[in-house]
Amino acid sequence: MTTTTTTSPALRRLLPWALLLALSGPALAQPASAIEHTVRPGDTLQALATHYLGDARLWPGLQQENHVADPRRLRPGSRLRIPLHLLPPGSAEVAFAQGDVRVQLPGGQPQAPRPGQPLPEGARVQAGTDSFITVRLADGTLVRVQADSQVQIEQLRRRGRAGDAQSVLQLERGSVEPSVPPQPPQGQRRFEIRTPSASTAVRGTRFLVELAPDGRTLAAVTEGALAVAPGTADADASAQVVSQGHGVVVSAAGAVGAPAPLLPAPALDALPATLEDADFLTLALAPVPGAAAYQVQVARDAQFAAIVRSVTAPGPQVRLPAVPDGDYYLAARAMDAAGLPGQRAQRAVRVKAHPVAPLAQAPLGGATLARGQGTLACTPVQGAARYRIQVADEAGFAAPLLDETRAGQCALALATLAPGRYQWRAASVRELAGGALDQGPFGPAQPFAVAERPPTLGAQAIAASESGSRVSLSWPGAAGQRFRLQLAPDEAGFAHPLVDEELAEPAWAAPALAPGSYLVRIRTRDPSGLESAFSTPRQIVLPPAVQSGTGLPITSADGRPLSAP
Repeated sequence: MTTTTTTSPALRRLLPWALLLALSGPALAQPASAIEHTVRPGDTLQALATHYLGDARLWPGLQQENHVADPRRLRPGSRLRIPLHLLPPGSAEVAFAQGDVRVQLPGGQPQAPRPGQPLPEGARVQAGTDSFITVRLADGTLVRVQADSQVQIEQLRRRGRAGDAQSVLQLERGSVEPSVPPQPPQGQRRFEIRTPSASTAVRGTRFLVELAPDGRTLAAVTEGALAVAPGTADADASAQVVSQGHGVVVSAAGAVGAPAPLLPAPALDALPATLEDADFLTLALAPVPGAAAYQVQVARDAQFAAIVRSVTAPGPQVRLPAVPDGDYYLAARAMDAAGLPGQRAQRAVRVKAHPVAPLAQAPLGGATLARGQGTLACTPVQGAARYRIQVADEAGFAAPLLDETRAGQCALALATLAPGRYQWRAASVRELAGGALDQGPFGPAQPFAVAERPPTLGAQAIAASESGSRVSLSWPGAAGQRFRLQLAPDEAGFAHPLVDEELAEPAWAAPALAPGSYLVRIRTRDPSGLESAFSTPRQIVLPPAVQSGTGLPITSADGRPLSAP
């Protein structure tokens, strides 16, 4: 059931500049064909022709339309019709086009538009997926045709010498967001947008009209006021007021819903001022209670006449395709369960993603570098002439410990950092025409640590002990350290050692090897992953397994010590 209220005198004074939304019936299938004028004392057909048609010589057309017997004697209080076809033609033009957009002129085929292209009455404007086009009318009205939308310009007329506009657009698919300049004093501007289920007429406001796929019409007003009335009733007598910051839904059958407050605008203060991703614009909006979806748009201008990106996401985490580097404006809305877009939040944002940052190669994952020996390395970037590398402690890069720009390889040797925990990052620098340098964004910070290498064991630190025919070794070690032990018959033998073991403890027992003299060396690895050098080789002697009563080895006929009786 449609709810209506009787308008007060204050509302009647408001309606001349308010948005009037009336359900369309047969009478609204086509734009109005005439303007009604209430005759005032002193009016003549010549004066009215000058005022409305811009030429006093056109008064015979008014006389014929209204069957006026004496053009110089008009009865005050009577009404005259000013046929719209007598009004001088208005004008519109393409202000901006992005992506897959088409303009179809009367009698012609769809074609790609060009900026500044005139659009006459009957022209149809189409915007494809991820595409946008903005139409500018002669009175300064901007009509932003959103993605997946189609609009036909049904009427473009101007009133009299002052050039007041009379414009009617038919929204055939999708949505539009017009902004209409304030009504000038004594002006007669009128701007209408029609859908199969509704008609909007506005003077001096900003609003959005959407024709949903299910046939509903959604209208949201961010500036001005809104009145809603059934198409069969007198709008002035039964208009329902929808104030600024509210919206209304008209069903496909023409039933007008109750005005509803628009959701508040999402807070944008926490968004970064500069976006640096070369592939996506990733935004974390502040959640809005009651939101069923979020719409984000990116434009080149603060009026959003030049929209380049738009997306509707189910949650506050929004991702859009990247745009070229430059300065932009970002607008965000929360949408309620009915699909009504809420209040807009808008802010300036810069995109600076090129030249892209190099990828970190080493160290990665918090690796530890040896003091005085570590090197930071990253991948080369095509077109980069230099690389800027910064090193900071855990406090961050506000005051980096190292900040160097180097030509050639993306690398920086670390010779002066004391043991501790650090982070590093790198940026590419290209050379522009004329020699100026242009730095891109830094890549993600990578943690790393610097530590002293574990000390190298001396040969004398390796203690040997014998138990029967077995030899065991031990040496100093610390908690968490691991060790690598190698055994060879001589110095040259370490290229292919007889024993090469990883040990968790600082101790080792020799296996069953042929008796004789061997060299053993040990390397220490700290929990950080840093390794010492191999120790100076220590000589050990493996005794024979079979000895005489005097302790001498018993040998075979060929002189080899016996290892078994």
